[in-house]
Amino acid sequence: MVSLQNWLAAPSVTNFPLGPVVEAVRRTGKHFIPDALLADLAAARMGLPADEERLRRFLNTVLDKHDKRFDNPTYLALHDLPLPSTAGRCSLDTSGAERQRDRLITLLITDLLRFEIAACDGTTDLLPLLRPSRKTTAKRCTLAVRLLRDVLSRLGLEDSAAHRDPIEAARELCAKIELEVTEEEHRMLAVTMLPVHTAHDEYLFIRVLQCYETTFALVVAQLRAAILTAKSGNAARTADSLHAAARTMDAAAPLFSLVATMQVEAFMIFREYTDGASAIQSRSYKTIESLCRRPDAARLAGPGYDATPEVREQVTAGQPNLSDAIKQGAFSPSDVADLRAAMKVFETELLEWRKTHYSIAMRMLGMKRGTGYTAGVPYLAEGKDVPVFKCPFA
Repeated sequence: MVSLQNWLAAPSVTNFPLGPVVEAVRRTGKHFIPDALLADLAAARMGLPADEERLRRFLNTVLDKHDKRFDNPTYLALHDLPLPSTAGRCSLDTSGAERQRDRLITLLITDLLRFEIAACDGTTDLLPLLRPSRKTTAKRCTLAVRLLRDVLSRLGLEDSAAHRDPIEAARELCAKIELEVTEEEHRMLAVTMLPVHTAHDEYLFIRVLQCYETTFALVVAQLRAAILTAKSGNAARTADSLHAAARTMDAAAPLFSLVATMQVEAFMIFREYTDGASAIQSRSYKTIESLCRRPDAARLAGPGYDATPEVREQVTAGQPNLSDAIKQGAFSPSDVADLRAAMKVFETELLEWRKTHYSIAMRMLGMKRGTGYTAGVPYLAEGKDVPVFKCPFA
């Protein structure tokens, strides 16, 4: 790439050719980046100032396969996603994290829609392999617009598209959102879409997984709020936080319908190049599980926590969990009834997610091994009915 070689001759963090590099990666897929370009990118990274973290993160993502450290977090570029959080601390107020979730999912889904529409219109030649039919594109637009309806309402961006044609409705929605996308958000969307192959449907796959990671990050914040209130003996607020976490999981359920439109043939092509990355490496999902209750010894020693060693370390270091916090609290009989009900609602949502994830994996993969050096679908089958909580009430 001439632009990168020119940059290497006179490097400056402020004028790195980010756009051309992203486009070059998307044209081949990360797995097939030419050796000459990999060498130039590695040289660019090596020459960065020690305190230049932002550009280094991007180059680390691009070079993860080259470095032999490709995994789920780098595949999804999670370190460059503004995931919902409460500033690294437990907090009773998760409203800010909820707004972060709404904004990020809106950006991710409308970016996906723009790509789907551009492919349908023939205005992009990126990821050209196995383009879906117009009928499939229309179905994806319908599902995505429906997914965003409540989010847009909360953001004050009511969807007013009146078109009968779902593609035109999605086009109008994207145009409306685009008016307020910031330069930083454009950059974020660019550096978090680095597929490994050129199959069209990998774009959808990555964006949907990123939306689930966004969902899981918010649920983590809500469960930590529930633990705090349980420790203080406030059953009502604990139940409220659990109901909020259940609503968060429920709001993300339509993502399964969207990913189910993925062509099995396309998935089987690009998954061959995702070895090293697996959904069981999701730190946020495993944190959810460990915040509900301490995992049984066998599960804690199993492949799920092998894939997320930092979560295992938090558990073994004595991370608080909701089952213990409620068990240790002094609650009245009516409090117990409310907490039982709230725990049941959240457990139902999480178990439903596991079972749906398993069924889609079965449709796509059958009983094949996973891509993160894991047992794949058999492991999902083993975990889909694992109880979410240990009953804290005698």
